[in-house]
Amino acid sequence: MNTLEQWLDEQSRSGRDLYLMLDTVGQLDERIALTSEPGADQYRNLYVGTAADSLAQAGPYLFQIGSIKHPVIQGLLDTPERHWGWLASASNVDLDVLAAHWRDRVVTGERPHLAVYRMHDNRVLGRALAYLQPEQYADFLGPIASVCYWQAEQWTVTNNPDPGAHPLPLDPPWLNTPTPEIVYANLQFDNTRRYLIREHTEALATLASQLDVDDWLWGQIQLARSWGWQQPEQVHFLLTQSLQAPGYLPPKSWLPKPEEDSAAHFERVYQQALYWQGNAPV
Repeated sequence: MNTLEQWLDEQSRSGRDLYLMLDTVGQLDERIALTSEPGADQYRNLYVGTAADSLAQAGPYLFQIGSIKHPVIQGLLDTPERHWGWLASASNVDLDVLAAHWRDRVVTGERPHLAVYRMHDNRVLGRALAYLQPEQYADFLGPIASVCYWQAEQWTVTNNPDPGAHPLPLDPPWLNTPTPEIVYANLQFDNTRRYLIREHTEALATLASQLDVDDWLWGQIQLARSWGWQQPEQVHFLLTQSLQAPGYLPPKSWLPKPEEDSAAHFERVYQQALYWQGNAPV
């Protein structure tokens, strides 16, 4: 048996319930199929009731599954390279208790700098568990006894030494997991794309009639990185201003000046934009 089969056999012999953490993005058809079956009420949308509630339609779902032989689940297990989420097991845990545990962990930071923590992504989960010490697993996994996930082109298993109710630490160590630069850029791209679709739908639709949205967005993110503009408000400013600019690009006067650091550069451009919009004194 391979690692996945061994893990499933061990959970069965231990009498544990099985759970599927599913990322809706990229798996919408699978989510609809699993939630639309008669009597299928063993699932929770994890963004509902959190600060990410407005993103619930694209949020992760937690399913309690009776059998992995369901054709939809089999299709997921046969294609782990799609990074659709991960499997978990627990003993005698109410689904609402498990959902509450993860809802405490899907949004990080304080307003206005809230961010979604993509714990439903198997790659994020795998990096976090590789970074944490075993004694920290319980704070992260809570009531979950064991997880099985696709990492580095293979199935990987991590067991929780102390499954149960664990409050969210004041400084969750998994949020300090080092993130490779390309991974961070991809996550920033995904989150920013969702934000623009939700909050600037018409402007983005107009742009899409002239340019490839993904190419434009990736270019803007890379431009922000090259300028050292990495604070959320700086990236937001660049994107929203560029959406209104001729050619959907910032003017040449926005280029950094010699010896101008990123903070001074941003302040100069920001004040310039306020002036031309009539919101700043001469």
